[in-house]
Amino acid sequence: MSTTRRSALGMFGAAAGLLGTAGAATGEPSPGDLGPGGRFERFVAARAAADQFSGTVLLARHGRPVLTRSYGLANRDGNVPIRPETRIDLASITKSLTAVAVTQLVERGAVACHAPLGTYLDGYPADVAGATVHQLLTHTAGVGRPGLTNQRPPGEDAWDSVEEVWQGMSAYLRTLPLRFPPGTRFDYSNDGYFVLGEIVAAVSGQTYHDYVRRHVFARAGMSTSDFFTRPRIRADAGIARAYATQPDGSRADATSSPYFPYVGGPFTGAFCSAGDLLRFATALHGGRLLDLAYTAVATSGKQATGPQPPQFYGYGQVETIIGTHRVVGHTGSGAGRANNLDVFPDAGWVAVVLSNYDTTVRPIVDLARELVTGVRTATG
Repeated sequence: MSTTRRSALGMFGAAAGLLGTAGAATGEPSPGDLGPGGRFERFVAARAAADQFSGTVLLARHGRPVLTRSYGLANRDGNVPIRPETRIDLASITKSLTAVAVTQLVERGAVACHAPLGTYLDGYPADVAGATVHQLLTHTAGVGRPGLTNQRPPGEDAWDSVEEVWQGMSAYLRTLPLRFPPGTRFDYSNDGYFVLGEIVAAVSGQTYHDYVRRHVFARAGMSTSDFFTRPRIRADAGIARAYATQPDGSRADATSSPYFPYVGGPFTGAFCSAGDLLRFATALHGGRLLDLAYTAVATSGKQATGPQPPQFYGYGQVETIIGTHRVVGHTGSGAGRANNLDVFPDAGWVAVVLSNYDTTVRPIVDLARELVTGVRTATG
């Protein structure tokens, strides 16, 4: 019987991918450290007891949860605890969803990575329109505002519907000049990912939100994930409020602020439980969201972003090298948000950390990485 390219990739994925049964080449981590009552759980519980963590952590091996623990309150006013099924704002992990959506269209032949964004969208200045899809995906396009700016679109506070948010952002971005020649440097860009969302909508004929619901959430089995509106977030006890640290050290509900956006979009604001984020990771690396060849394209690093440990930005994914291990995922942060998704493809582990505090989760992430890889990271 002949072997097709797809079947060969499938056999390779089954043998060595996320869902495989083989152990890591450098040895197995101690189950006691990562399992119930182990070093990882004790460390997270201590941080939660010190009010340094509120949220959910999940460790899984070969797609099956080994440890799931939730701490803190989803809603302080109602004294509602965070549970494993509580949906938490992913912040910039949302970019991973957008990148998958774009790569699906690339796989179909509807979008080309080398094509300028002007191929798919009208109304952008000529130099901006010349930035390519690949450059948008890798934060090298020079499009939009600087990544860590407080500059806000005029009239944003008055946007009070999904349509107004989308139309307002689309119009605003077309007024901004190019910040640097495309491809000349890496500069993290939220706005670049909004433009990618526009491309998804224009090419697919669906709204960005509907495309992700149908082709990412549904295909991955993420049955409770969505882009919730501000009224829904404030009313639903199953959705965590975001508690932002104030100058005096107290925490305030960011969702009650008049500046809290009406709805999320292509670069931030998808809400997801830890279990659903595991389903996303398993579906992506298992070839259910993309062909395995395109999964490799999306998750492999293309633009160097950090020296220690070595990091490279791919398509909505950050590839980190720790010892002999690849770690693939993304972070997410903001007012009342601190998240991380790590997939260890060779070891078969996934580590999810979702928090409705903006206190850093880096010590938790570093400990999970150390326990899985056996390598203490520079920030550990």
